[in-house]
Amino acid sequence: MHIAVIGNGIVGSCCAAWLQRDGHRVTFIDPLGPAEATSFGNAGSLSPSACLPVGMPGMWKRVPRWLLDPLGPLSVRWRYAPVVAPWLLRFLRASEPAEVVRIAGALRGLLSPIFDCYEPILQRAGATSLMTRSGCLYVYSGPEAARQWKWGMDVRRSLGVELRDVGEEELVSLEPDLKGRFRFGILAPENGSTTDPAALTRAIYARCEVDGATAVRARATGFRMSGTDVTAVQLEGGRELECDGVVLAGGAWSARLARQLGPPVPLETQRGYHVTVASNNLGLCHTVMAVEHNMMVNPMGMGLRLAGSVEFAGLSAPPNFARADVLLARGKEMFPHLDTSRTTQWMGHRPCLPDSLPVIGAAPRAGNAWFAFGHGHIGMCGAASTGREVANLVAGRMPQIDLAPFAPTRFRRAA
Repeated sequence: MHIAVIGNGIVGSCCAAWLQRDGHRVTFIDPLGPAEATSFGNAGSLSPSACLPVGMPGMWKRVPRWLLDPLGPLSVRWRYAPVVAPWLLRFLRASEPAEVVRIAGALRGLLSPIFDCYEPILQRAGATSLMTRSGCLYVYSGPEAARQWKWGMDVRRSLGVELRDVGEEELVSLEPDLKGRFRFGILAPENGSTTDPAALTRAIYARCEVDGATAVRARATGFRMSGTDVTAVQLEGGRELECDGVVLAGGAWSARLARQLGPPVPLETQRGYHVTVASNNLGLCHTVMAVEHNMMVNPMGMGLRLAGSVEFAGLSAPPNFARADVLLARGKEMFPHLDTSRTTQWMGHRPCLPDSLPVIGAAPRAGNAWFAFGHGHIGMCGAASTGREVANLVAGRMPQIDLAPFAPTRFRRAA
C-alpha cells in the first residue's frame, strides 16, 4: 500500500522503516526536515528500565511548591494554567500506586525490545555506531537518599529490570568524575544511549528515502474520507496527497488531526529544555541520571547533554531559557570541574498523555489509519518498537506486545 506517515521525527521515521520492510510505499508529510523538532533535542537515553510513569505516588504533595517556582522541575505559566488544569488532574489520578504499577507494566512491554527493534533498521541505515549499550547509572548523594526512591526501583525490579546497587568506592571506579558529589548508585546494565539522537533519526529517515520514500514539506490539515477510509491527506494551501492509509506520528501536533479520526485525546506538550556543553572535559562512560537533581546527563558526540525540565505553556509561547540556565547550574554543581566555556541551549515539545503511555493503535473512526504519538519522555526509547507494532497492525498481524493499554479509546472509557 501507499502509506502517508505524518511526522518525520524518530517515531515517524521508525514507523516508515518498519513499513518498508513489509514492502509498503511511504510518503512523509511534515513542514520541517527530519529531526528538526523534538527528536533533535532528545536526552538520548535508550533505556529498557525507563518504565516508570512521570507521575508517581505522593507527587501531588510537591506540585503546589513546584507551581510557585517558575524555574522548578515542573512549572506552569499562569496564563496557561486554566487550559492545562484538567490534564493535570488526570495526571495526578494516574500517579496512584495501583495505576503506576499497571502503567509501568505496559511501558516495560514496549521498552524491553528496544535494541531488538532498532538493530535491523539501524543496520540497514549503516548507523549502528550511533547506538551504545554501556548502561545507565542512577546516582544519589548517599544510600539514605536512595531509599526515598526505593518503591519505584522495586517496581522496576518486579518487572524484570536488572538493577545492581553500587557503593561509593565502585561508583568512583566506574565514573571518577562523580567523586565527591555522589556516594551511592544503582546500575542498569541493560540500558544504552545514542551519541547523537538527531543523527540517528536522520540516518533512519535517509535510508527510507534511499528505499523509495518521498517527502511532502507541508502541514497536514485534515483527511478526505470515503466511508470510513482515508483516501487522501489534506495539506495546507488546499493540496491533497492521495494514499491507501495513514500513520499519524506528528508528536505534540497530533491532537487536532487525531480528533478527526476518533474521540479527543488529551495530548499536552511538556516543554523540555536541554544544554549541550560542547567544551565538555569529562570522561563519562555511562548515561547518568542524577535522581535528586531530576537531570539526565549523557555524553554525546557533540558534547555533554544536560536535560530534565518540564514546563506547561502550550505550543506557541516563546521559550524561557532561564530554565536551561538552571540545568547548566545544576551541571556545575554535580561536576565543579566541568568546562562550560562553550554551550548551546534548546527547547522542544514532548508530546505527553496524562498516564505517560503513548497512543498506539488503529484510529477509532477510520479503517485504514493508525496512531503512533504521545511518547513523552520515552520517544527515543519507544520509537523502534512502536514502528514494529504499527507495521504489524497495518499488515493485520498479531501485535508482539499487548497494545490494549495504549489504545486511542482509553480516555473515552475513563471519562
